[in-house]
Amino acid sequence: MFVIDYIVNMGASVMMPLIFIIFGLLLRLPFSRAIKAGLMVGIGFIGLSITVNLMIDALTPISHAIVGRFGLKLTVIDVGWPAAAAVAMGTRVGALVIPVCVAINILMLYTRTTRVLNVDIWNLWHHAFTGSLVAIITGSLGWGIFAASVNCIITMVIADRTVDDVEKHLNLPSIAVPHGFSVSFVPVAWLVCKIVDRIPKVRDIRIDTESIQKNLSILGDPASLGAIIGAILAIIANASVKDILQTAVTMAAVMTIIPRMAKMLMEGVYPISERIQEIAQARAGSFGRIAIGLDSAVSVGHPVTLSVSMLMIPVMLLLAAVVPGNEFLPFASLTGLPFAFVLVTAVCRGDMFRTLLTALVTLTIALLIGTSLAPIVTSTAVSTGFALPNGANSISSIDYAGAMLPWVIIQAFWLKVVGVAGLSIVTFCLVLWNRKRLMEEDRQFEQNNAALTGENSHDV
Repeated sequence: MFVIDYIVNMGASVMMPLIFIIFGLLLRLPFSRAIKAGLMVGIGFIGLSITVNLMIDALTPISHAIVGRFGLKLTVIDVGWPAAAAVAMGTRVGALVIPVCVAINILMLYTRTTRVLNVDIWNLWHHAFTGSLVAIITGSLGWGIFAASVNCIITMVIADRTVDDVEKHLNLPSIAVPHGFSVSFVPVAWLVCKIVDRIPKVRDIRIDTESIQKNLSILGDPASLGAIIGAILAIIANASVKDILQTAVTMAAVMTIIPRMAKMLMEGVYPISERIQEIAQARAGSFGRIAIGLDSAVSVGHPVTLSVSMLMIPVMLLLAAVVPGNEFLPFASLTGLPFAFVLVTAVCRGDMFRTLLTALVTLTIALLIGTSLAPIVTSTAVSTGFALPNGANSISSIDYAGAMLPWVIIQAFWLKVVGVAGLSIVTFCLVLWNRKRLMEEDRQFEQNNAALTGENSHDV
């Protein structure tokens, strides 16, 4: 436990390289390749962190100004994901969540109920968050661990079901995104896509980078799109000409740099991923195909993801003002919105229209969930010694207190025996369904490979 805590406390830029170097050596990669793979992952994470922080630094004063201009007077204060993570990991559930979730991942791999090898250890805090709130509700550490485990299992299943979309539409082969915040928005994205695809004419609407490039060439370039959206946000905030220009250039840089940093990170991931696939194949499919589970930061720079996220900043403030029953003031979480839509972009096939529709639905729901969970979040924060912001009596966060998955799990515990029994049955059925789907996909994959091998031998 001490060793795990020590490594995690080093931060992702150190923890991830160490994990990949150890994986590489255990997988018998040459020492030099294992070291290089780990370093490239670390360099990519540092580059992503610097660029994301650059975006946050640029958008935070803009968000401040927009909030002030809207004149919103809401009672639940948004403390953002860093505070939510600190609260989650500061509980007894948080102290146990890493070994518990690692054990669950290993068990699911051996039983072939997942193909995801999750190395995104830090973001296990999402599961700890759910478990910590349940522990407060029930007064039981055991039920808190159970809730965190359910959150982990369902997250893994959704990550499995989006692997193909991540490969096809985010250009990340053999990569999964078991990020608690990102996967929570996927079910709504599935539903929105199904509804849109059944509406004549509406289903033909498609706004992706290719169509934008074709019809409005300047908007098809990520740098130009970032500059335009950045300038629009600054204008809405009534910023000075200097600040408008600085925000525009910064957003242009963010849209350009993040994909390049993600590509550098992937240079470190690929040798490990390829080696795992080789071992899986050598063992006659005992594990099936494996996907490496990474932080959603690997694709946070997708033009559709970033564009929708920045457009939703003023829209979400408007929603906060008009949605009946909302008491949540979105603020600190606004700059973290790109992480919400990484998998939404993949599920919506890179289509900005469907992604925007999903964003409108999910963020409206997120405001109400953030309001609903505020009392429990505040109680949990106080119990861990978290200092509430000056003048705040109630706190919450879009990530992860505005997400649907933890809310559903928590509601099950409010219903006590019936709710927990129902939650357990649903989770078990999801696991069996996912295993069935994985077995079918692996058989299809093997048949395609066999057919391809036969064609190649025939050609020879």
